[in-house]
Amino acid sequence: MPDWLLFRTFWELTVTGLALGSIYALVALGYTLVYGVLRLINFAHAEIFMVGTFGALLASTQFLNIPLLEDGNYPYRTGMTLVIFLAFIMLIAMAFSGLGAVVLERVAYRPLRGNGDAFGAIVLAFLTAFVVSLIFVDNAKTNVIISLLMTAPISYGYLRFFKKGRKAPRLAFLISAIGASTALAEAVGVWSANGRDQYQTPRLLEKKTLFTMFGTDVRIDYVIVIVGALLMMTALTLFVNKTRLGRGVRAVAQDAETSRILGVNVDMIIIVTFALGGVMAGGAAMLFTLVYDQTRFNIGFILGVKSFTAAVLGGIGNLKGALLGGILLGLVENYGSAIFGGQWKDVIAFTVLLVVLMFRPTGLLGESLGKARV
Repeated sequence: MPDWLLFRTFWELTVTGLALGSIYALVALGYTLVYGVLRLINFAHAEIFMVGTFGALLASTQFLNIPLLEDGNYPYRTGMTLVIFLAFIMLIAMAFSGLGAVVLERVAYRPLRGNGDAFGAIVLAFLTAFVVSLIFVDNAKTNVIISLLMTAPISYGYLRFFKKGRKAPRLAFLISAIGASTALAEAVGVWSANGRDQYQTPRLLEKKTLFTMFGTDVRIDYVIVIVGALLMMTALTLFVNKTRLGRGVRAVAQDAETSRILGVNVDMIIIVTFALGGVMAGGAAMLFTLVYDQTRFNIGFILGVKSFTAAVLGGIGNLKGALLGGILLGLVENYGSAIFGGQWKDVIAFTVLLVVLMFRPTGLLGESLGKARV
């Protein structure tokens, strides 16, 4: 390969890697926030991202009536109209994911912390029954019927046990999160219009070259993703460091019991933390559909694993670490795919993670997992 072509390919991979890494980083922020406050990994966070992609799909097709099929014309996707459309779709995606994250905390986490109520116990019981039924039955509709039949006795047991302020073992939180994740993905796969098939999302703008850098054409959608992600991360950092609620998040991350004694509403702070993570995932979801024009009921699984990898790579207790880990992971994936082939990109990403953790177990910027802080 000529030197000039190799040089140009390097910058093309860098631009696309930065865009992909920005999406990883936004989703990784949700893992970092929840772990920093609860010392738990939110394994349902990938499905919160998936909910955001469907929020973006509904906003563009149902509210804005953007056609799915391309005709080559973009009369309403230029100038201020384009900005308004993009902002509206992002707000809807953020609202979907943020609300989904709050509901997730209410039904899958709060009852296990000894602060449960009837609503949370019922939904948690359904999720528990659904996960257990998957072991014995491989039919989504039958799983739902079994879960509905088992909800009443299981929720009664939850209320009897957890209402008294008892906290569940950490394994119960893991099972609950996996149950919520599986139930949500399967529900979308069973009851959505396309079922388990892939959805095409409307192309919101013409993916034309915005400018040229080092002989590489930089598309407008990549620029929007990178700049949008940086703005969202900056806003989150300012919120956590400068606002009253943000100080509450940091206080609970340091010591929840002392914060409660000092008058901090810990339950409210936990809800805010889940909501913030959900909003970041919703923003990532909208940016993802902007670039890739698709979604699916299980689209969050691999991306969620990669984003969790990015959070650990940068340091799961560090917001800046999530950004660094996401960007590095996106770049490594792209460079590795170009050298070894696209089929090796997942292997390359996880190999880099293992190598980094061998020499720096705390991640590049973070503390040890047991001492992580927001």
